[in-house]
Amino acid sequence: MSTEPSKTLAVPAPAAAKTPIGVSKPKSSSAALIFVTFLIVLGVGGGIWFVTQRGDITAAGRAAESSAAPKFLIRLDGFTVNLADAEETHFLRVTMDLGVDQLPEGADREKATTLLPVARVRDSILSVLTVCKADTLLTSEGKAQLKKNIVNGLKQNVPELGVREVYFTEFLVQR
Repeated sequence: MSTEPSKTLAVPAPAAAKTPIGVSKPKSSSAALIFVTFLIVLGVGGGIWFVTQRGDITAAGRAAESSAAPKFLIRLDGFTVNLADAEETHFLRVTMDLGVDQLPEGADREKATTLLPVARVRDSILSVLTVCKADTLLTSEGKAQLKKNIVNGLKQNVPELGVREVYFTEFLVQR
């Protein structure tokens, strides 16, 4: 046996061992980039949703304000008219109230009809009623369309009334 001191070889340490303690190794930047992109897309999408919902809410608020119940009701005498059915004779008997925001000048609440241009009001309503057909008026959609047509006719022919709504108090189609 030999008495020579043993020689040790110095082996370089792996790269992981060379990083100082407390300093982390850089991770993949693609995961961080994906996360940041996701946050940006989420923020932009949320902002767009908020703006569109706010627009819908304000539009709904304006519609609710304009569709609020009229302040005054004007009761009209009933109408009995022949309908426009060619094959048979059908009649409509209808009584209605008009919803308006203001009464005619000088009218008090109890006698609003005394200052109405009754002839123009009745003529406008009659011109709408006499072109209707019985089958159409028997559906709820037909009645709703009739209300719209009466309001439009009154707005066109008697604009000073400012009619906003028509309320049927009696509605009978005779076949």
